[in-house]
Amino acid sequence: MSELLPASPFLGSSRAVQPLGHFGRAVLRCPAAMVDLVGKRLGVALPQTACRSAIEGKLAALWLGPDEWLLLTDDASDDWVSGLQSRLGDALCALVDVSHRQVALAVRGDAAEAILASGCALDLSLAAFPEGMCTRTMYDKAEIILWRLAPDAFHVEVWRSFARYVEGLLRVAEVAA
Repeated sequence: MSELLPASPFLGSSRAVQPLGHFGRAVLRCPAAMVDLVGKRLGVALPQTACRSAIEGKLAALWLGPDEWLLLTDDASDDWVSGLQSRLGDALCALVDVSHRQVALAVRGDAAEAILASGCALDLSLAAFPEGMCTRTMYDKAEIILWRLAPDAFHVEVWRSFARYVEGLLRVAEVAA
């Protein structure tokens, strides 16, 4: 991995809202007929159910649409996407590295649902948004990808240009929760 990681746009950490370190991110697009083959070659079963995720080793696949997944790893070298691309071989799909486009926050603890609900219109109760569920949604006026990792833990992906805005709103909500 490169010694030069992108600077974090976040201002700090609190009890419930913490910036996450560098992640490798890639957007994968492929037709339904190729999903099983592509998943097998990548080593992770690509979820085919809406808003679900799968993790195998250090690679996570988040379903974003009928033919779109966000691949995440916290163990990305500079050439991790080209390594995935070589494993795909002749599979008909598109794989684009978006590692530097987004950054991630963790929202954890008993108040995590309430903090996120302050700016997100989704029902984030465990019954409606169970572990492993993920979706592209809005937090106030910013698009985010929201992924529930545990009953009291969420992973929030946000475009770098909206990072401080979302972080600030989450921190205000944390104080109010």
